[in-house]
Order: sequence, then C-alpha cells, then structure tokens
Amino acid sequence: MTTPDTHRAETSAAAPDRAVSGPEGAASPRGWARMVPILVILAVAVIGYLTLGDRLSYQTLAENHERLTAWRDAHFLTVLLAYMGLYVVVVGFSLPGGAPLTLAGGFLFGVWVAAPATVVAATLGATLIFLAAKTGLGDMLREKLTGDGAGLFARIERGVHENEVSYLLLIRLVPVVPFWLANLAPAFLGVGLRNFVLTTFFGIIPGTFVYAWVGSGLGALLDRGEAPDLGIIFEWQILGPILGLCALSALPILIKALRRGKEA
Repeated sequence: MTTPDTHRAETSAAAPDRAVSGPEGAASPRGWARMVPILVILAVAVIGYLTLGDRLSYQTLAENHERLTAWRDAHFLTVLLAYMGLYVVVVGFSLPGGAPLTLAGGFLFGVWVAAPATVVAATLGATLIFLAAKTGLGDMLREKLTGDGAGLFARIERGVHENEVSYLLLIRLVPVVPFWLANLAPAFLGVGLRNFVLTTFFGIIPGTFVYAWVGSGLGALLDRGEAPDLGIIFEWQILGPILGLCALSALPILIKALRRGKEA
C-alpha cells in the first residue's frame, strides 16, 4: 500500500530525472548550457558581418602592406602566430575575409610557410565550430529530423555514414561549396570528429596552396596598384587536378552503388 508520504517521496525522487531527460531535456538548464557555444558563434558572426564589412579585404592589404612587411621583418614568429590566431577566429566564427587573409599569408610568409600554417589554423577553426554546432544543436536536430529512420533526412544520413570520408573530402575539394557550410553540415549529419578533422585538413590543402601561391606574388601587383585574379582556381590547369581529386574521392561511392545495382 502506498501512503501519501511514500508517493511524495517517489515523486520528488523522479523529478530530477524528468528535468534533464526526455523531450523536455532540450529546454532544461543543461540543454540551454549546451547551446551557449553555438549561440555565441552566431552572435559574433552577425556582429562581425555588420562591423567588419570589407576590412579583411585585398584593399586593406594594399593600403597596409608596407607596415605589415616591416612588422613581419621585425617579429616574424609573432606575426606568424598572430596570423594563425586571426585565421582560427575568422573560420571559427564564420567571419568574412578568409580568401583575402590567405592571400595576405602568402604575401607575408611565402607559399611554403603560409599554406601549412593556414591549413592548420583553418582546421582548428573549423573543428571549433563543428564541435559547437554538433554539441549545441546538431545531435538534437538530427534526432528530430531522422525520426523513425524512414524519412529523407535519415536516408541521407545513412548514405553519408556509409561513405563518410568520401563525402567529406568532396565537399572540401569542390570549390563552389562555401567553407562555413562544409563546417556545419557534417555536424547536423552526425559525422565523427576524427573523420571531420582529417578530411578538413587534407581536403583544404589544394585550394589553400593555390591562394597562398597567388598571394606570394602580390608584391609586384601591389607595386602596380593591381588586384589578383582569384578566379585562377577555376582555370583548367588548376581546376583539372582538383577535379581529379574529386573523382578519386567519389570512386568508393560509385563502386558501392554499382555493387548494389548488381545485387539488386
């Protein structure tokens, strides 16, 4: 027999579990705490777009290149670390100016220093926003969208997981996929951290080297008051090898599709 006192004790003991579990968990203090990082990133991104504008641009580099080169010559390591730190912030908060910043890196440090430094910094920034999105919103959104596992999003998620590395490399290598989208989409598809980091690191190497290489030749352009041609990445001699890498990345997906077709 359950007395009123016993019933109240059982109710109070079960209350904490309900406060942090079940559908209401996302609205609990713990759920909101998990969303703080992604909310901060979104807020900083909006503020950055409104306040930075075109400050991280080729024009800014052209106006300050002599000051920057003098600072680099006096404090090379400090400037390199500052460049990498700024790049982490730009990528981590999805701020505008990634391409001009890569050009500036190539101009200041040369392609063989700037490209590796940029790849490391961009990978760190991408990992930060990936973790923030996955922890704060990605898992919860994925659970709601996948539902019972029979919907379109669930089928997309299964397809991505079956060829996770191939898909992640593809979105990094294809020049038309925005970098911020390639950082956030995997978080909403339940991609693993290790595969995300590795494919980001290796997938951005070709494009980064191209822009750093263009930046390394900016000195003559700045002296003539000209602007670089960023469309060079779409020229065949550059785009061809990148498309070749895309084809190699897509090959496992194609092979699996052909095998399924034969089995069917």
